[in-house]
Amino acid sequence: MKINWNYIKMVILLIVVVSLYAFTSVRNNARKVSTPKIEFIGEKNLFITQQAVSKLLIQNQGRVTSVRKEALDLNVLEATLNSNPMIESAEVFVSVNGEFSARVKQKKPIARVSNAGSYYIDSKGGYMPLSKNYTERVPLVTGQINKKDLDNVFVIANKIYNDEFLRTNVVEIHQNADKSIDLRMRQCSFKVQLGNLKHLDKKINNLKAFYQKATKDRTLDKYGKVNLQFENQVVCTKV
Repeated sequence: MKINWNYIKMVILLIVVVSLYAFTSVRNNARKVSTPKIEFIGEKNLFITQQAVSKLLIQNQGRVTSVRKEALDLNVLEATLNSNPMIESAEVFVSVNGEFSARVKQKKPIARVSNAGSYYIDSKGGYMPLSKNYTERVPLVTGQINKKDLDNVFVIANKIYNDEFLRTNVVEIHQNADKSIDLRMRQCSFKVQLGNLKHLDKKINNLKAFYQKATKDRTLDKYGKVNLQFENQVVCTKV
C-alpha cells in the first residue's frame, strides 16, 4: 500500500500549529497584568486624578496587577469608571503582553450651581460634583434650582458656553420661581431680564446690539435693568 506522505505531513503540521496555539493561549491568559496606565482624553484639567481612577479599578478587581488576564473582567471595570459622576466615558483594555490601560474622558462643566449643595452642570445637562483637584471658571447658577430638573437652566448655560460674547461676559444665571431667567454680566451693574427662553436667539442678538451701542456711548453704568422679555425690543431702566 502506498503511503501518502503529503497527507501525513499535513496532519503533523496541523497538530504542531494547534499545540503551539494552545500553549500560547494558556501562557498569554496566565500573564499577570501590568500596573494600570491611565490616559485622559479631551479636557486637560483633571477633575479626577490618575490615583483616583486607579483606586476605583483596584476596589472592584482587587490588586489588578496580581490578577491573571483571563480573570480580569473588563466590562465590570468599565462600568465602574462610567458610573463615576465625574467621568463621561471610559474604556478599559489589556494588550497581548499584559499592558493594562484605561482611557478616560471627563465630563465638561459649563455652569456651577451655587447653593447649600453646590455642584456643576455638565455639557450634557447632567449633574457633576465639585472637584477638590481643580475648579472650573464657569457662570454661577443661583435662585430656584432643583437638581432633578436642570433642563431650563441647561438651555441658557449651554447657550452661554457656545457663544463667545456670552462666555466672556456672563458671570451669573439666576432662575426665578417661575423659571424665568436673569443674567448678571461682568463689570456691569445692571440685571439682564431674559424672561422665559422662547425666542432666545433673538433676545441674545438684542442684548449684543444693546451692549455694543452702550459700550460705544459709555453708558453701561447708567442702567439698572435691561429687559429682553419682549422679542422685538429692549427696555432699559436707568439707575
